[in-house]
Amino acid sequence: MGRRSWVGAGLGAALVGAVGVGLLVAPAGAAAAPVLPPVSPEDLVSSVIAADAPALAGEVEVDNALGLPAVPGVPQLANGTSAIRVWSGGDGRGRVALPSADGERTLVSDGTTRWAYDSRERTVTRAPAGEGPDGPADAGPDAQDPTTAATQAVATLRQSSTVTVDGTAEVAGRAAYQLVLTPLPSERTLLREVRVAVDAETRLPLQLTVLAQGSGEPALQVGFSEIAYGPQDPSLFTFTPPPGTTVEDAPARDGAQPEGERQGTTVGDGWDRVMVGQAPQGGPGQQPEGEARPEGAPDLSALGTPVSGPWGTGRVITTAVATVIVTDDGRIAAGAVPQQVLTEALAR
Repeated sequence: MGRRSWVGAGLGAALVGAVGVGLLVAPAGAAAAPVLPPVSPEDLVSSVIAADAPALAGEVEVDNALGLPAVPGVPQLANGTSAIRVWSGGDGRGRVALPSADGERTLVSDGTTRWAYDSRERTVTRAPAGEGPDGPADAGPDAQDPTTAATQAVATLRQSSTVTVDGTAEVAGRAAYQLVLTPLPSERTLLREVRVAVDAETRLPLQLTVLAQGSGEPALQVGFSEIAYGPQDPSLFTFTPPPGTTVEDAPARDGAQPEGERQGTTVGDGWDRVMVGQAPQGGPGQQPEGEARPEGAPDLSALGTPVSGPWGTGRVITTAVATVIVTDDGRIAAGAVPQQVLTEALAR
């Protein structure tokens, strides 16, 4: 499975992707801590980054307390508790089921083609593996695997963190080490620490906890409640559109997109990394006058509070662990940082 951020685009993706951790997970439960051989932080980090993700199936629990606006098709980004089913077959093959109150989104990759199916709308978007549609719910299954998100968190934050091993835990029935990354004093971030529960045998991240400054409770919790390693049924990683489904091809990415493309750019690194790109369709400056906002597109124009600076005018949206500025000319800047860091990035 590719080492990507968990969610690919849109407001929710900008918030969590800017942290470099994607969706995040919770501390281990109350089970007795298993006895494991000592391991140094450096060795544990290296083994996490080098580990090959085996074939697996599991259920991921999401407990979100960020206060994000609801994003159509991705209830897991809104406040509350939800669940996701994931399957990994290796070699870029994966499947994710994201249920909602009125249907389910299914993301499937056979290693060559990626499909994003919406059972309520009876539509599916098709893209070559390695590319994807623009909506946050359409990120491929390789980008939705929590092990990928946690591995990227470790790789992104290790150089700007104090890294320790804080005991052990049992996660989804697996013995795990608790890896803790704390930002160096020079990092300008809203986050206090990131905790990753690492499978002692496979060195696969099973859980990740993110804590905000000044709070003892996780801001967002996601992690395996069940996991089983082993070969998966190959049919899980193929997709045939059901009768009556509308099939659309994702826009081709030919490398010639104009400046400010939706993928965006990054400013800085580590904990105070900022993502800058175009706002999701339907945001300020994105919808031509007189045209209706596309069905399901988030209306960002009413969110947050007015703000201005050398970069222009727009609105700022804040949560405990992230700040977002959506400009009136259609740009978006997001990070796990104070507002001042975003304004500096936009002014560049």
